[in-house]
Amino acid sequence: MDTLSVRELQPERLWNNFEDLNAVPRPSKKEEKIIAFMESFLQRSGLDYTVDEVGNIIARKPASAGMENRKPVVLQAHLDMVHQKNSDKNFDFENQGIQSYVDGEWVTADGTTLGADNGIGVAAIMTVLESDSIAHPPLEALFTIDEETGMTGAHHLKPGLLNGEILLNLDTEDDDELSIGCAGGVDTTINWSYSEEETPSGYKAYTIKLTGLKGGHSGMDIIYGRGNANKIMNRILWRIRVLRVRISGVDGGGLRNAIPRESVCLVAVPEENTSQLRQEIDQLQQELKDEFSTTDPNLKLELLDESLPEKVMSSSDQEKLIYAIQCCHDGIRRMSPDVDDLVETSNNVARVLVNNSNAEVLCLQRSNREAAKMDMAYSVAAPFKLIGAEVEHSGSYPGWKLDPNSPMLLVMKDLYRELFSEDPRVIACHAGLECGLLGQHYPDIEMISFGPTIRHPHSPDEKVNIASVQKFWDYFLEALKHIPEKA
Repeated sequence: MDTLSVRELQPERLWNNFEDLNAVPRPSKKEEKIIAFMESFLQRSGLDYTVDEVGNIIARKPASAGMENRKPVVLQAHLDMVHQKNSDKNFDFENQGIQSYVDGEWVTADGTTLGADNGIGVAAIMTVLESDSIAHPPLEALFTIDEETGMTGAHHLKPGLLNGEILLNLDTEDDDELSIGCAGGVDTTINWSYSEEETPSGYKAYTIKLTGLKGGHSGMDIIYGRGNANKIMNRILWRIRVLRVRISGVDGGGLRNAIPRESVCLVAVPEENTSQLRQEIDQLQQELKDEFSTTDPNLKLELLDESLPEKVMSSSDQEKLIYAIQCCHDGIRRMSPDVDDLVETSNNVARVLVNNSNAEVLCLQRSNREAAKMDMAYSVAAPFKLIGAEVEHSGSYPGWKLDPNSPMLLVMKDLYRELFSEDPRVIACHAGLECGLLGQHYPDIEMISFGPTIRHPHSPDEKVNIASVQKFWDYFLEALKHIPEKA
């Protein structure tokens, strides 16, 4: 460990506020201690503030001298952090503070998540709020809760609480990025009751096991074209159905926001077709390994001997389910015509579970266009509706609509060039962010997200670059000085 302490780093007040934050446990959904800490801070700073029904804190600070006629600005960050630790680390997140330290060019933590996501953003806002010398327009500081496990604070923020015309979200993870959009999402859940029958005599059972796929985040990683275990398994079943294979059960994937990495299927096949089945599986493995050699080089397909199940799906229902899943779109549906290399609309066939006369299929649709998101959801539902399944759309949240001509974006781009002699990367992401929900409550507010360089968030390897924090801070202060005047 470096001998320099975090509290000695520059900008000193920001790092000290960050260390003060890290002394307070702040897991998602258990923000009572950090809310009390923030209230005490705001009281000491002599600022007006309110705490809403769910725990969001809204603080207000008048403009500094000479900036009263600038547009009011909302500074926004979330209070909670992901609590993860290494298996060999003895740590009580609900009662201990994070043990951060300087490691060369980075600040990291001792065996746990660091909380730079979004603690650096919170600390930066605190530093502005407590300062008597920083130039700024009229300010509202919005500290939201439970961003990491449900965006509860952003979701339940009521209209009419904020008066700002511009919102600066301090929650991105590369210091050369300006984020101006994100995808919305909706869950589609399919349940279908199918008929079963006794396994025919003269059959032998096998487990088809598909493993080794890379998986990843179903929003951020969907662009890489990685294999989806559920769709590949259905492709296998489509191929071998001519061998009179009968399905007894399928178990593939898991979380809706994760590209599924594994799937297993219990099947029965006539004994006279077993050798042909093995040949088909061997050939499929070679085809799949060749097709996915770049994205999923560790793909593995196995055929394992199994005890004969008592029941299998009826032939007619099995055919219906295989056809429906085959028709269900997975992956990218459309790329954005407005932003280079941005996925606009996609679907992830996240979970397929078939057993005991019920088939369940879970999907997550994403798009930065609300109409396109719902059209994707209806397209996913359609083949399952045709076979008589029950389909439910739930958990819908809005995207953050792109505005590449936002006046504040133009200001931020010009400032970045002036300060750093290069263009910033203006991006949008194919994942959900708080700005999408905040924009739903405040549709007329301009929003831009930026922050310092953070690596490996949500893991015990999380770290934040020291020089990047100084760069972010300098840029943040200049942005506050250059807020446009009111119309």
